[in-house]
Amino acid sequence: MEETLFQKLQRVKPGDIGHIFLFLLALPAALIYRLFRRDLWLICDNKNEARDNGYHFFRYIREKYPEQDAVYAISCKSPDYNKVKELGKTVNYGSLRHWVLYLAAKKNISSQKGGKPNAAVCYFLEVKGLLKNTRIFLQHGIIKDDMPWLYYENTKMRLFVCSTKRECDYVSSTYGYPEGWVRELGICRLDYLHDMKVKPKQVLIMPTWRSWIATPTSASYEIEDVSEFTNTEYFKAWSAFLSAPELDAAAEKFGLDIVFYPHRDMQPYLSYFNISSPHITIASWPEYDVQELLKESAYLITDYSSIAMDFAYMKKRLLYYQFDYKDFRRGQYPEGYFSYENDGFGPVCYDAESVFRELETAAAEDFRNQQIYLDRHDEFFDLYDTENCERNYRAVKEL
Repeated sequence: MEETLFQKLQRVKPGDIGHIFLFLLALPAALIYRLFRRDLWLICDNKNEARDNGYHFFRYIREKYPEQDAVYAISCKSPDYNKVKELGKTVNYGSLRHWVLYLAAKKNISSQKGGKPNAAVCYFLEVKGLLKNTRIFLQHGIIKDDMPWLYYENTKMRLFVCSTKRECDYVSSTYGYPEGWVRELGICRLDYLHDMKVKPKQVLIMPTWRSWIATPTSASYEIEDVSEFTNTEYFKAWSAFLSAPELDAAAEKFGLDIVFYPHRDMQPYLSYFNISSPHITIASWPEYDVQELLKESAYLITDYSSIAMDFAYMKKRLLYYQFDYKDFRRGQYPEGYFSYENDGFGPVCYDAESVFRELETAAAEDFRNQQIYLDRHDEFFDLYDTENCERNYRAVKEL
């Protein structure tokens, strides 16, 4: 969904203005600081957590290359703060010191496009060419779709990490990066998906976010009424699915433990899901960790989320429930190179009844994966090892 300038401005917050002053305060200090820390790497994920590729990259560096000057940016109020602090140096996300380190760092490394002291201010400085620093995008997942906000003209990132040849070829040919700036290295967290201990009866339901609901603007109403969360098709579909007697019956019949954990941007709406079934856990952040849920679950029900790639990477069985396909394509991500029907790692369902049938079949087969999807795994994941962190480290070091 293409937004107007006015609709983009609706996302600007008063706090963004304050960061202009922090930038100006930090600039002279950073010029001096740079003289003493000439090879500083500043690493981060999301402001409030350390559970993604940035964290795994930072941990790998601290364990294998402790001589590398590296700092991890994270909110001091994050539940993951102490975990990172035990590994190495940290800085409070969005603070004046974060600004100083960001301006002084030789390499700024993040799994998030917005992984910087302030996304709005830094976007303006970087994309307009006023701030020329070296930025590395470790990626948040494996790209399947057309994401214009990640085009080179909207990021000016120096290194863009991909995980498969098909993804790398697509991004290289479509997103507008200079030759050699998009590289197939493998996202760092994949290294830690090879030691899973699966709970054989655990079913994970993990839908992705809807941008027009999570961060509503006037453009959102072109999709649907978002004035109340309970009005949205997202809520109606997932609430009905979780409350359906067919789901409870399947859980009772096969002894299933079902975990519902939506994308973090939809977590604020968890209280709206009033589910009474003893077989279903409504899982909230930060009590539950996405990667651990993926590793321990035997089966995944998702929609369009890139976490399906992580699950498929582990050669486990899954399905896609896509009740709002047209709205998702119109309101969030246009189609890319990946076809769910032809390339996906599980069946595609457009109604709840189909999902229940697939779930029954999969449970009756003890969630053993089907050969067609194992063959697709072998064809798609041409990198399948535990060397992703090392490849990322070497690529960053060589820049």
